[in-house]
Amino acid sequence: MHQAPAIPKAVRRQHDREIVSLAVPAFGALVAEPLFLMVDSAIVGHLGTPQLAGLAIASALLSTAVSVFVFLAYATTAAVARRVGAGDLKAAIRQGIDGIWLALLLGAAVVALTLPAAPWLVSLFGASDTAAPYAVTYLRISILGIPAMLVVLAATGVLRGLQDTRTPLYVAIAGFTANGALNVGLVYGAGLGIAGSAWGTVIAQFGMAAAYLVVVVRGARRHGASLRPDAAGIRASAQAGAPLLVRTLSLRAVLMIATAVAARLGDADVAAHQIILSLWSLMAFALDAIAIAGQAIIGRYLGADDADGARQVCRRMVQWGVVSGVALGVLLVLTRPLFIPLFTGDQAVQDALLPALLVVALSQPVSGVVFVLDGVLMGAGDGPYLAWAMLLTLAVFAPVALLVPAAGGGLTALWGAMTLMMTVRMATLWFRARSGRWIVTGATR
Repeated sequence: MHQAPAIPKAVRRQHDREIVSLAVPAFGALVAEPLFLMVDSAIVGHLGTPQLAGLAIASALLSTAVSVFVFLAYATTAAVARRVGAGDLKAAIRQGIDGIWLALLLGAAVVALTLPAAPWLVSLFGASDTAAPYAVTYLRISILGIPAMLVVLAATGVLRGLQDTRTPLYVAIAGFTANGALNVGLVYGAGLGIAGSAWGTVIAQFGMAAAYLVVVVRGARRHGASLRPDAAGIRASAQAGAPLLVRTLSLRAVLMIATAVAARLGDADVAAHQIILSLWSLMAFALDAIAIAGQAIIGRYLGADDADGARQVCRRMVQWGVVSGVALGVLLVLTRPLFIPLFTGDQAVQDALLPALLVVALSQPVSGVVFVLDGVLMGAGDGPYLAWAMLLTLAVFAPVALLVPAAGGGLTALWGAMTLMMTVRMATLWFRARSGRWIVTGATR
């Protein structure tokens, strides 16, 4: 990110082709993931309100458990991509296998801890007496799929590191299709109710994990990589992922604080906040797809000892982030008359929604830069800096957000605090990118 001559047009086109070829399939795979929950909700919703409420509580717990371990994908992508860049495919796949073994160990631990604690976890959410039994049933069955989902995360990281985002897209589509068919068959055909929905999802998740493992095992055999667990390799994967876990937990804390503050502002504000958060998350998928491309490409350049290439592609990806952010912001403003009535007909909610939505639209170019640089630094294996930067961001955001109700601010002020949070993130990431300290070449960092 130091001052450098303009990138030649031919090089820009090469970077653009790489970014698009990785980002577009990655976006499809990312969007397919939340569709699992949408299908489950649509099918379970017809069973009754208590069942749907139970599903909502259990799904919140499950999504939190999976999102906490997303570092399995991020850390594996960076480590595998470096070895690909260094031309050592055997070591690249071996690194990915270590990540998969770590995923299996973590998944087993989550199951062992969560199964007996399911009723207590559900009670923490204040579930009603009618919804709680359904939530416990769904949680106890669905938690059995956590090892499969963590394997999917790690294996996705392996393929991204190998510069393959198409296979994860195909597996996601197949998993989504199987999940829908199994849910309908088990909930209604077999008459299993909400338990049928949970079992359908678990079976689909294990099917996806099996598909990934087939691909990885084939690659291991082709390049002579061992499939056995290696304690040193698993430990190295855990050490690489630990800072990213801190980063993820800090980001989750930001979102939890924002929702807690919105709840204090009143029913209309918290309803509007939920709508904005869902839209913000959808736009994040588009920007995260570019970040995933960044992880894979940057890791490969650094592994190939091409520091100049890494700088050039970083600059180009920042330009992509800005342009994508502007496009998403404009799209959000132009389409608001179409989607707002789909979410709510309540005038009070719409009144709270509109000004806050404008703030979100204006902040999208900032978000574009944040997501891209986040991906660049992850691809460089710069996890410790990302952890400290996110902790600093949380320390700035928390007091500002908590002051919003006391200062008489509404939802617009809260999303102003969210924009401040993203601006602080951008500043910390931009500083690091400009410093060049993230550029460490070689097969390992």
